[in-house]
Amino acid sequence: MTTKQIEATILGQTYRLACSPETEAALLEAVARVDAEMSKIRAHSPVRGMDRIAVMAALSLASELLRLQASVRHGEAFPAEEIRRTMHQMNEQLGTVIQRYGVQ
Repeated sequence: MTTKQIEATILGQTYRLACSPETEAALLEAVARVDAEMSKIRAHSPVRGMDRIAVMAALSLASELLRLQASVRHGEAFPAEEIRRTMHQMNEQLGTVIQRYGVQ
């Protein structure tokens, strides 16, 4: 697997990160999300200091992730890959029925 170095800026601080070309877009999206969350906390909270802002952002993002996971478990939301897999299976089943009964 090929890795590359990218530069990412979070709350004005530049970080060099390694990633594969295939994961670069997702990593940059994650960087943007973390930067936005940390910027929001710095602007709307009395919390000061990069380490404290980072911890508060991590807790906020973890809480969001846990809420999403709970909604998936309770059937309120479905992961895109699960939807694609189900649609593929349904298409295969329809194709089999069409072939079997010669439906045009």
